[in-house]
Amino acid sequence: MQESNNNCSGGSNRREFLRAGGCLVTAVAALGLPSSLAALPVAETKGAGPANEKRFPLPASDSVNIDRQTQVILIRFQNSVYAFALACPHEHAAVKWLAKDKRFQCSKHDSQYQPNGTYTAGRATRNLDRFAIRKEDASIVIDLHRWFESDKDPAGWASAVVQV
Repeated sequence: MQESNNNCSGGSNRREFLRAGGCLVTAVAALGLPSSLAALPVAETKGAGPANEKRFPLPASDSVNIDRQTQVILIRFQNSVYAFALACPHEHAAVKWLAKDKRFQCSKHDSQYQPNGTYTAGRATRNLDRFAIRKEDASIVIDLHRWFESDKDPAGWASAVVQV
């Protein structure tokens, strides 16, 4: 059965639309998404060292790395590395990474945060707390006894980042 290109059902337009959509999907698949639009991979990790200071391998690419034992999130995003407390600053509920939305979210009250820890919505009143971090060779060292709350120490919070 042959379909007419001039019918009222719009078959020709639908076919052209699907063909164009297929070309777009093929182009995205071939070229890949920009790294800022692709979901960050999530991995479990475990720091080494004494209780007050943990050493982690420098993430090789953009990713979210969670150390549940020390309650730390280590994230590499757009040439920056941050270390956050795993707890939301509002009522200390766990924070989870939502890959499809490319953001963190509190598991209790749904407060939302960008990958750099900046608060964007919800009941929380400040950004995620950042730990003091530094780069040593191919490692990121996190001082677990020194953290910055964005509302009490904005300069400290802003400086708790490693550029890579």
